[in-house]
Amino acid sequence: MSKRSYHAPEGGLPPQSQLLSGRAVFTEAYAVIPGGTMTDIVASLLPFWEKARFWVLARPLSGFAETFSQYIAELQPGGGSDHPDSAPGVEAALFVMEGKLALTIDGVDHDMQPGGFAYIPPDAQWKARNTGSGPVRFHWIRKAYQAVDGITPPEALVTNETLVEPTPMPGTEGRWSTTRFVDPDDMRHDMHVTIVTFEPGAVIPFAETHVMEHGLYVLEGKGVYRLNQDWVEVEAGDFMWLRAFCPQACYAGGPGPFRYLLYKDVNRHMPLCPWSARR
Repeated sequence: MSKRSYHAPEGGLPPQSQLLSGRAVFTEAYAVIPGGTMTDIVASLLPFWEKARFWVLARPLSGFAETFSQYIAELQPGGGSDHPDSAPGVEAALFVMEGKLALTIDGVDHDMQPGGFAYIPPDAQWKARNTGSGPVRFHWIRKAYQAVDGITPPEALVTNETLVEPTPMPGTEGRWSTTRFVDPDDMRHDMHVTIVTFEPGAVIPFAETHVMEHGLYVLEGKGVYRLNQDWVEVEAGDFMWLRAFCPQACYAGGPGPFRYLLYKDVNRHMPLCPWSARR
């Protein structure tokens, strides 16, 4: 597989002369966060992280998307954490876009490069550190693991997308493919994080409408996405956040591939309100 590049935010501030209008939008069904909005003043700090800042792309919101949070983390040289997440029962997925990340999961060390993916099981002991000379920028997706009696949680996984053969979608002649880091039939997993690739001109040829919530970060290229009833232009560095049942479709704009990192919740019954169970 050829070497890939991934768009990551660098912070900074726009000049005072820049117009205020932009492509950012938040609706009842979806949100679009353009890459240009990820400036210094919207970054967050988190407990027990050193030389680090985070752009929060998604967080659970009642009545919107409720299953996950997603950050872009930036670590300066030597930065990181030995106690990255204090919440119990939380699983995580990391995807490295720039730099070198030293990751330790339950005592096992891993050296991650751009394109590196890690699945971290719930309640695993892990730590992360920038061991390079430049910044590390990576996605950090967090979800409260939904345990099921009789099914053990999955083990840790660390790999790189260059080691995973993309799966073509049927009938697309390989123009639409998905890089799957875990087996979609593995019921231990209650979320999937994949990379979706469209060659120029390829399309999702119908408006998908389904129960899964989505986070989509454009890693490369540009495209036009249909979200609910709107067509929205997106490019590398943009993030789309979709609640359940939001209709969605897209086509790739070229001249190169259109690729995005995709989160979705899977393989579990829908939670029911306590009052409905008593009726």
